[in-house]
Amino acid sequence: MISKTYYRYIWLLDTLLTSAPLTVDEINMLWEDCPASDGRPIPLRTFHEQRKGIKEMFGVEIVCDRSHGNVYYVKNPEVLDKQKVAKWLLHKYSIPQGFATFNSMKDRVLLEEIPLGTAFLNFIIEAMQKNVELLVDYQRYENDQEEDNLHEFHIQPYALKVFNRRWYLLGYIKEKLALRTIALDRILYMKVLSTSFELPEDFDARKYFANVVGIFVNNDLPVMKVMIRAYGTQAEYLRSTPLHKSQSEGRSKYCEFAEFTYRICLTPELVSQLLAMGEKIEVLEPEELRKEMKKRINNMINLYK
Repeated sequence: MISKTYYRYIWLLDTLLTSAPLTVDEINMLWEDCPASDGRPIPLRTFHEQRKGIKEMFGVEIVCDRSHGNVYYVKNPEVLDKQKVAKWLLHKYSIPQGFATFNSMKDRVLLEEIPLGTAFLNFIIEAMQKNVELLVDYQRYENDQEEDNLHEFHIQPYALKVFNRRWYLLGYIKEKLALRTIALDRILYMKVLSTSFELPEDFDARKYFANVVGIFVNNDLPVMKVMIRAYGTQAEYLRSTPLHKSQSEGRSKYCEFAEFTYRICLTPELVSQLLAMGEKIEVLEPEELRKEMKKRINNMINLYK
């Protein structure tokens, strides 16, 4: 799960965004009601360290207004509007003030489990901030019991991405002389090294993943036009949660179907996402994607014969 340090940063920032201005005593009164506090206040020195950490992590400043009784507030909240990761963290991990009685509600408030591998986020973020390499022991899924699938390598961390509730690290692996994406939940050991590296000036994580659904990138795959037809309520789901940012809507018939077009690469993850929609969608083009869908569907049917 997310580290206690980052959780406290998020809690403090969220509290000041929603309830400021507050004195330190008022902040502590709210903190002591939070399930994560164990009923203990935030020491003053820790509070100021958290202010510094929040500025480094989110780029926002928590300042003191001494003219109105030493109250604290967020000076530049507009910075968060430009940071999708920061907003995601705030939305995902902030606990509403009404959850002070969370322990008594734990059987009625059901949350998804947080993905494995987040214990390494602190190391990765530190290495990304300093542009230094990581030493990683990694175990692939294939034949997990075999020692051949245990790998030690040096990786230069470029970017982090979440997909399907799993964290992935994109980086340059020196031993392979190539960019690779690895799953954090397959990492057995990690160490931050002192060896520095230069992040390529033209590297852009959003552009790197721009033409795929998920995390699998193959530069040899062309970007293609993909068209699907969604039936019934699936059309509404796709309107509210697009499969890919290139999604555009074409023909539709109210309460019956809608057609959506994409410009993406044909990857295994795209096929998996389409299959997950079941009989609610049909691939119209390209033909090779239709054939792959038919093949996968027939393989599934054979399991039930």
